[in-house]
Amino acid sequence: MSLIPAIAALSLLFAVSCKKSGSSDGGNGGGEGTGNADTVRARNVLVWIDCRSNVYSSSGRFNDTSQIRKTLDTLKNVGVTGLVLDVKGSAGYTMYPSAYTTQYSSIGGISFTPNVDYVAFMVEEAHKRNFKVYASTVTFVEGDASRGMGTLYDNPTFKSNYESIVCDVNGNRVPITSTGRNGFVNPAQPAVQERALNIVKEIVTKYNVDGLILDYARYADAYADFSDFSKTKFIEFLKNKYNDNTASSMNFPGDIVSSWKNSSGTILPNTTGKYWQKWLLYRSGVIYDFFKKARGAVKAIKPNASFGVYVGAWYGTYYQVGVNWASQDYDPFADQSIRFDWAYPGYNETGYTEQLDILMTGNYYTQIMLSENSATANLKYHWWSIEGSINGIKYITKNKVPHYGSIDMGNLSWSSKAEITRAIKYIMANTSGGVMLFDLIHVYAPNTNLLKQPLWDAIADGIKK
Repeated sequence: MSLIPAIAALSLLFAVSCKKSGSSDGGNGGGEGTGNADTVRARNVLVWIDCRSNVYSSSGRFNDTSQIRKTLDTLKNVGVTGLVLDVKGSAGYTMYPSAYTTQYSSIGGISFTPNVDYVAFMVEEAHKRNFKVYASTVTFVEGDASRGMGTLYDNPTFKSNYESIVCDVNGNRVPITSTGRNGFVNPAQPAVQERALNIVKEIVTKYNVDGLILDYARYADAYADFSDFSKTKFIEFLKNKYNDNTASSMNFPGDIVSSWKNSSGTILPNTTGKYWQKWLLYRSGVIYDFFKKARGAVKAIKPNASFGVYVGAWYGTYYQVGVNWASQDYDPFADQSIRFDWAYPGYNETGYTEQLDILMTGNYYTQIMLSENSATANLKYHWWSIEGSINGIKYITKNKVPHYGSIDMGNLSWSSKAEITRAIKYIMANTSGGVMLFDLIHVYAPNTNLLKQPLWDAIADGIKK
């Protein structure tokens, strides 16, 4: 699941009136519908099932088929309507036998039930209970650094050609795994995209899933990717789009970022150069082009399958990972209400809302209402609260796609189960798709959430009207 934000200083916060699109047609032709007005409330309840924590941990129940059945029954009883099933993890391995990568066998001595296809079993059991099943793939990560396992570790040639090259705090270009982070690969590489698309097509072909959700379909952060390949592609971009014939003599990466800083463990630009905004536009264009391909790949095989994404709800800083999940009808450069100083003319053309049938955002905050904090009480859009972020999401997506707000059940310091219930109720009352709950293990294993209690009743109470 994508990054959980450090709650930062309040920024980019302005009280403005909402600009809404009057059109209810999102132009996406997808399985969940073609755009929802803000009055639509589907009240779907999805639960995310991370493969590493639920299958391959000592607290996980999903390495045993009988335990899976019991847990799915409980989910049904509390009112859950669907699952997001993690089928390709951060190692680059899959939870099923794949023609393109290694299948997970065991982690830490824990294995799934022998001779049973985990994904086929999960889909069958879920559908018996009338759950929707959305397969999730960790898209541009191919190495689990914490265990030293994965595609990058297995294949030195793949690693040397495609591992993301990042800048350290001194501006040195280094492989990302040397920094201790998971093995992101360069999304701009054609071979990387082809591998990701092949796995997407394989999942949709082999399994009767209701949809496909991309996770980590992004760059690692603002310090990626500064490989020689990215330099070449960026120079081509500048020449083709802007007729910049001086681009080939640029100081790379100094003309993009001239100095870096360590901000709470994250390497971020300290001083940016003359090409910074065009670099952001280039990276966002890479991700947009991939989403068009991925959507096309899914629809060519299973036209009625939903194509979606999980992203963090903090749009104001999401440019750092090369992603623009807004509608193309929203232009952050021209927006005079919420000013984004990183935006450049044409950035709206990289917005990929219109490519989606489902948008899941991580509204991972314990502050629910804007009024609950004096610093936000007079605001409408605020990316670091549930109400404020949902307002902002409606504003920038123009309500063109069913939106699922998401809460983190276990990693946040909820004051009580009642607050989790209140968050679920608020999201379901104010989103067009429903709510996604991350992650299932936090619900059934008290040692994995900060309240140290089972959370079944918090979900059930939140779902009740």
